[in-house]
Amino acid sequence: MRATDLDYDLPPELIAQRPAERRDGSRLLVYDRRSRDVRQRSFGELPEELGGYLTVVNDTRVVPARLALRRETGGGVEVLLVERLDGDRWEALARPSRRLRAGERLLGRDAASGVELVEPLGAGRWVVRLAGEPDGELPLPPYVHETPANPERYQTVYARDPGSAAAPTAGLHFTPELLADLDHETVTLHVGLDTFRPLTTDTVEEHAIHGERYRVEMEAWTRIEAAALILAVGTTTTRVLETLVRGGPLEGRTDLFITPGFAFRRVDALLTNFHLPRTTLLALVMAFAGVEPTRELYALAIRERYRFYSFGDAMLVL
Repeated sequence: MRATDLDYDLPPELIAQRPAERRDGSRLLVYDRRSRDVRQRSFGELPEELGGYLTVVNDTRVVPARLALRRETGGGVEVLLVERLDGDRWEALARPSRRLRAGERLLGRDAASGVELVEPLGAGRWVVRLAGEPDGELPLPPYVHETPANPERYQTVYARDPGSAAAPTAGLHFTPELLADLDHETVTLHVGLDTFRPLTTDTVEEHAIHGERYRVEMEAWTRIEAAALILAVGTTTTRVLETLVRGGPLEGRTDLFITPGFAFRRVDALLTNFHLPRTTLLALVMAFAGVEPTRELYALAIRERYRFYSFGDAMLVL
């Protein structure tokens, strides 16, 4: 599949800069793969579409991973924590990175908020050591230019396990009341920034997807495995479930790359936001909904002025 097959033109004003007033007030574009019916609903009407489904959500929590630091010489450095490696060590992105050296300490507001540079990994990536827990700002996507008045709006209402560099955005639409109306289970996958990295290869298959850590409790997997129908909330949940059904351990890393032609074994319906062009996320949606139906749905969403990306509207594929 050519990378250009994942392109589409989006008017900039459709990139949502702030969340909807109410989480469940977003719009919901529903597509039934069997009948090819398309329905336009509000997210609060989701339960009416889901008779018989077990809903599975990703309970990861975004860490305040964007750190504004300075060198001892006075120059400013931004460090973005990408993934906890072990204990106090993290993989991180630092910029500007060219003059940084292993062993150097970057200073924060106080001793507890500083970072030690341990080892360069190339391309601006470093292994760093923190004195305590991350205490920076939420790492909002670069296409969001307004910081939410309430930072919790970039967390799902069921976020429990800190570890992500980005929110699993399909879940941002749920309220506690709406979730309580659904039979649901949780898994955990800590979202890395490479999930959103645009393809730089000529074909989709040439792209190297970055692995991400996940964990699923045995009790949850037993219910998921036995359920008649599964709704996966988001591409991250989808990758966890399709990894486990292929024999993956209950805790580990997944680099499962889902592209058109993939045979889904455990996900029967997908709830997702509208994704950036030329990304692995859009490739996954095309794998589930079909390449041409996805293009048609995105074209419809643009005509109908749906809101796109992290704080945007949602799509349900049955």
